Amino acid sequence: MRNTLLRDAVRRGLRMYGIASATAVLGTGAIQANAQDSGNSGEGQKLETITVTGSNIRRVDIETSNPVVTIDRAAIEKTGKLTLGDLVQSLPAVTGPNMNPQVNNSGGTGFSSIGLRGLGSPRTLVLINGHRFLSGDPNAIPANMVERIEVLTDGASSVYGSDAIAGVVNFILRSDYQGAEFTADYGISDHDDGTSKGYSFTFGQSSEKGSIMAGINYKKIDGVESSHREFSKNAVSRLGSAHSPISTFVGGSPSAPYGWIKIPSAFADLFPGCASGRLARNPGASGMNVATDYHCFLNSPDEAGHPSDLYNYASVNLVMTPQERTGLFLNGNYKITDSIEAYLSVMHNKTSASFQLAPAVYGAVYGAVVSADSYYNPFGVEFSPTAGDLFRARLESLGNRAAQNGTANDQLSTGFKGSFSIWNDQQWNWELGLDYGHVHLSTLTLGLPGLDALNLATGPSFLGDDGIVHCGTPDNVIPGCTPMNPFNLQDPNSVAVLRATSKAGVSQLFSKETVKRLDLNGGVWELPAGTMQLALGYNYRTEYTHSNADTGLLIDFNGNCTLGSQCASALQGGYNVKEAYAELFVPIVKDLPFLHALNFTVGDRWSKYNTFGSTNNTKFALEWRPIEDLLLRGTVSKVFRAPTITNIFGGAGSSAPRISRDPCDYSGSGANPNAGSPACVGVPANGPFQNEAVANGSQLNAIASGAAFANFPIGPEKGKSFDFGIVYDPHWLEGLSVSADVWRLYLNENITGVGAQSVIDLCYAGQLQYCPLIRRYQSGASQGQIQTLIQPTGNLGRVDVGGVDFALNYRLPEFSFGRFNVGLNATYLKNYDLQTAPGLESNTVYHYAGHFMNFGSPQAAACPGAGGGVCLFPRWRAQTTVGWQMGPFDASWAMRYIHRFRMGSAAASQDTHPWGTGNPSLDGQFRDYGATVYHDIQFGYNLESLNTRFDVGVNNVGDKQPPLLYANNTLNANTDPSDFDLMGRYYFGRVTVKF
Repeated sequence: MRNTLLRDAVRRGLRMYGIASATAVLGTGAIQANAQDSGNSGEGQKLETITVTGSNIRRVDIETSNPVVTIDRAAIEKTGKLTLGDLVQSLPAVTGPNMNPQVNNSGGTGFSSIGLRGLGSPRTLVLINGHRFLSGDPNAIPANMVERIEVLTDGASSVYGSDAIAGVVNFILRSDYQGAEFTADYGISDHDDGTSKGYSFTFGQSSEKGSIMAGINYKKIDGVESSHREFSKNAVSRLGSAHSPISTFVGGSPSAPYGWIKIPSAFADLFPGCASGRLARNPGASGMNVATDYHCFLNSPDEAGHPSDLYNYASVNLVMTPQERTGLFLNGNYKITDSIEAYLSVMHNKTSASFQLAPAVYGAVYGAVVSADSYYNPFGVEFSPTAGDLFRARLESLGNRAAQNGTANDQLSTGFKGSFSIWNDQQWNWELGLDYGHVHLSTLTLGLPGLDALNLATGPSFLGDDGIVHCGTPDNVIPGCTPMNPFNLQDPNSVAVLRATSKAGVSQLFSKETVKRLDLNGGVWELPAGTMQLALGYNYRTEYTHSNADTGLLIDFNGNCTLGSQCASALQGGYNVKEAYAELFVPIVKDLPFLHALNFTVGDRWSKYNTFGSTNNTKFALEWRPIEDLLLRGTVSKVFRAPTITNIFGGAGSSAPRISRDPCDYSGSGANPNAGSPACVGVPANGPFQNEAVANGSQLNAIASGAAFANFPIGPEKGKSFDFGIVYDPHWLEGLSVSADVWRLYLNENITGVGAQSVIDLCYAGQLQYCPLIRRYQSGASQGQIQTLIQPTGNLGRVDVGGVDFALNYRLPEFSFGRFNVGLNATYLKNYDLQTAPGLESNTVYHYAGHFMNFGSPQAAACPGAGGGVCLFPRWRAQTTVGWQMGPFDASWAMRYIHRFRMGSAAASQDTHPWGTGNPSLDGQFRDYGATVYHDIQFGYNLESLNTRFDVGVNNVGDKQPPLLYANNTLNANTDPSDFDLMGRYYFGRVTVKF
């Protein structure tokens, strides 16, 4: 039996050399199960047991009930991806809204997120060597430190606790390294920009008593402005309305340098038929004569050929945010005795990154006040957040907004581990450890207006007898104040005042996590089919976060701050959780007809949160081999996620969402039937009402925050995960492995940032807890318009997602012209459905699979992980690889496939109105986009005489451009930066020297 066990295990291990059985391996390297010589021959040999991601049980089998995708070291070394995050995000199981350095508006920290199954990064647990990694940012992990990346695509709350709902990404570090190596890499795009430079040095020493490995790494990537790409240099909009057919034009933001001023009723006769109801100043005019200095603001070109007044903000945005990171790491172990070992793993990463946006917006909705008694105010009415008469303008003279982010990311894992024997000579392993991580983020924001000083400059003013305009009144002159004309921001005096009052804002965020843990695992009893294995453990975890900001950035209830933009808040909080787990592996039958092996695993994890009480999450898994070559597997797990620190205590910040409809709108002349709704408090009770943000496609003034700031209830989310798969490794064709897994996952009380559209719709539908989050003007010319809206973090409905994963790996026999290996990894998304209020009359069901949900749509507002942004869920995502090796030469080709998708819908309940809002004639409009395919190639050469390896390659060989989704549907670059490549063709080279 021992010889049979060894033979089977070695055979499976050898199959893993270049291919995977239960695990799909991406790359040309290998994961090998090594047989250790115990000093005896024959049956004295035994195979080293390992722990595969997804279980705490140590086994000789690599093929288990856990579906795992592995990116091996060879794939990491040969890739031309700029970051580890880019590498992991290319996996087919990673879909939906994910952060990466291409995302400018909400990015700029160098951070990349990993969201399996489209459920967002909060539901994917990131580990280092099986231990929690606080920041979860793969870009902060040195690539030269990583041996392989294991991605579990199944729910694992019973093994790892909260957050492991959609799966786990486990970065396995290198160990027992002997020698030293130096690597230098360089990359540049086909547009001669986006340059990347990187260096790393790694050294290690191993002996019988232990090993140590340490190193340093550096990476710098230059930013790329949107103006450097044809698809992103203009804010290209495609819109239609009741007054015009659908057309495409260069548009942008209504907050333009020449103003966007609501026409006061006293001047309405001067601009008859002005559809927008707004004015823009004529270029070169002083702005002090309403009749001659202004024209009707055009949201799109008119029939006479006059251009749109919208501001083309796109060119100064970024399609690649600049980033520079330096990292240090140390990984070592020391054998204190033959059975006790101490270990230490330390990682430090410092990242500098930034984003760049168009100049700040200045206006009443953002806290600006223009007195009716200002010498420069020709309208004779006050413009202020409460008065209701609104204006907005773009502060070009202050330059672009930019935020410089500095992040320090530290992670430590240390402890003792060892082994001992108990009854029947069963081997047990133990580990007593401590994990600690902290992240400190400091942000310096530039290009912000100082509203306190500006509001003084736009207050009452008069022309004195000396021919100079003074602040105040003739009887009360304000000393040290220079008046400003807010309606002519190009005036040299206005420019000087703006620059003199501009200030930089500083905000900081600190988070830390501590885990104390004890783990035990080993054999319990010898059964006829093998050893029954048990794993037990206990840990105590504490988490804490603290944020604060300059007084000028502190947000008020109207969403404003004295620096006028990028507002934030100061909050702090924490929680602790006690957890215990048990996992039992039972080999039931072995070596019988049609029962070559039958194994059963059951696990349970108990968690007690000081904030949300206790929960138990169980797992049941079955492995059945009817024959040696065929594995049938199934897992059913309960999954659970408690609200994170950020979900609860996340600070409030400025947000600028777009909405596509307002249920309070009414086109009739009689009593407005919608005015009585709690969502419509302040809307005129009689006569027509039109939400101007909907009509003009403009953004709202809003606050996004954690639950505590919004005083909004929040609780944990719970659900179940199912995975049933088949793995076939035919002995008659060595080197081939194929697998397929049918999976499904559902979550109740989904924790998410609730978008503006969802807040409005749910309040209108009777979910009264959302109604206090909506504030409308109660009087004045803007009565009923939304003044401020809070987007809280809370529980929103139910998510059901399901599909099929496919994997094929084949290492061909060696030929005279080399050896080839081919691989396929694909995911089919059968369904992705979200119910906003299950069981209630107001429930709405959104079907996401195969669709793009545009910015401002109800679907995007409810999309998990999107934060009100855009969401794309193609039905198919796939990766194929072909590798070749002959002597010192090797080459590889990889293809990334993103399936076709639809924007908009023919179904009224799913219509996202991609070409405009508020026009019934646009209902049912949609556009289908074709598939996107990227090709990457790599060539390598090993110069053994110099211990040097050379790699060169090209990513996106065909220079495939991303699909044009239009500025009115997106936040970044007219497309979706989470899913598509914005850089274009990219060349890279790498030299590795080993000593």
